[in-house]
This record gives sequence, structure tokens and C-alpha cells, in this order.
Amino acid sequence: MLDHVGILVADWTKSRAFYDAAFAPLGYTMLAEVPEQFTGGVKVGGYGKGHPDFWLTEAKDTGPGRHYAFVAETRAAVDAFYAAAMAAGGRDNGGPGLRPHYSENYYAAFVFDPDGNNIEMVCHAPR
Repeated sequence: MLDHVGILVADWTKSRAFYDAAFAPLGYTMLAEVPEQFTGGVKVGGYGKGHPDFWLTEAKDTGPGRHYAFVAETRAAVDAFYAAAMAAGGRDNGGPGLRPHYSENYYAAFVFDPDGNNIEMVCHAPR
């Protein structure tokens, strides 16, 4: 059900060094770093094997913010998630669409839940 998760880190360099070392025995590496023009100037990178499934995001406040991504089998399911979440009081954090800076077939939508958690629905299937 889950596709990937993310955490906030106060010191990118220190956290990156820690996770690089901690994940090396498992074969997990930093597979993607999102260009800062897509992140508002903060560092974002994802660890994994086949695709990034554990993300770090640089932040001054590492408080209660959370990011949860759920797998959808179709792009239509992503669209339906977004519509239903918005109708239920969610706040937009990026409507349905391709995110080619992540991967070629990354189709996702992002909504903040009532507590401010970033909830994502993602489909990796080609069109």
C-alpha cells in the first residue's frame, strides 16, 4: 500500500552522511536528488534500491510534518483520490500530473490533510 515515506532533517549534510553510512550495508543508496528549483530551494533526496522509497527533506523546523505516499494502480485512481480529498476538506499541494523530475512515469497528486500532513497518491505505471 505504501510507496514511500519522507522525513524532515535539520542538517542535510550530517543527515546525508548518516543515512549513506547506515544504509550502505543494506544496499540502499541515494537514488534521486530533486533539483532545488522544484523544491523551493531546499535539498530533497531519496534512498532505495529500484526506486527511492525513503526521502529526506531539509527543513528549519523538523516538527510534526509528515509525508505519506500511497500506491495507485492507475492514473485515474490518482485523479479520483485528489478530487475526493479536496472535496473532503484537503488543501492542494500539487494536483494530479506527471513529475518527470522524479521518473518518466511518475504520476501523482499531493494534498495536505486536516493536520497538515502531506498525503500523496502515486502511480508508476506507463500511461
